[in-house]
Amino acid sequence: MQGKLGEKIGAGVSADVPAWAPGQVVKLFKSGSPRRVAWEAQMTSAAFAAGLPAPEVFGEVTLDGRLGIVMTRFDGPTVLKLLRAGALQTQQAATIIATLALTIHNTPPPPKVLPLRTWMGYALQGSEGHIPEHIREGIILLIDRLPPADGLCHCDLHPENVIMTPEGPRLIDWLGMMRAPATLDLAVCHTLLGELLPELADDPERPRRLNAAIQSEYARLAGISPAVLAAAVERYLPVAAVFTLLGTWVGPAQRERLIQRVEATLDQLG
Repeated sequence: MQGKLGEKIGAGVSADVPAWAPGQVVKLFKSGSPRRVAWEAQMTSAAFAAGLPAPEVFGEVTLDGRLGIVMTRFDGPTVLKLLRAGALQTQQAATIIATLALTIHNTPPPPKVLPLRTWMGYALQGSEGHIPEHIREGIILLIDRLPPADGLCHCDLHPENVIMTPEGPRLIDWLGMMRAPATLDLAVCHTLLGELLPELADDPERPRRLNAAIQSEYARLAGISPAVLAAAVERYLPVAAVFTLLGTWVGPAQRERLIQRVEATLDQLG
């Protein structure tokens, strides 16, 4: 595929994002299996084809042994950057993220998107030594007991994944997209913003305030009672915790707390 590495546009725990060709970037993974990269490319393509605010995927490349996905370049600051600069207020950011969430949840799931139970089953197969066996088994049993739903979730909604382009907000990192109830998306959002990111932020209350505002704004936009939504989200918090544990950026102390919380929930359920 024609292109060459240019200026670094962004960077994360698992990948760097340099410019590639006019209007394009390449998400260049630091490490990772071909299966994971191919799956992210497929899910991003599926989201784009469904009309969601995702980048278009142009192909996959290998550069110096590193796998990469070539996709649309979104020009603009992230919501996180605007929040830190004071260019966006908490409520404005919450409205942007809640509106994106509702757009996703109202979109019929593309055919290739896996159901929650199947997605977690595949992901947990490669987590031996990373997540205890009783947690892996227990969370699948818990998913089987939760109310069934067949919506569409992004599962990584946070302000660093939302880019404010001249054409409007765009969303990146579609690896975790799955068929699941909308409350799973909000549970993951709560786990990230309400529990984990405060420990890494210069102002711990900022992500907590944003999470509370997102949950409240989502309830308003969806026409749901905040109390009813909060109860539905709470049921999915253990699933969100295990989903988060599958990531690579969670620190040892955070990991231990999440495992303990899931264990307590599973013990209560018998």
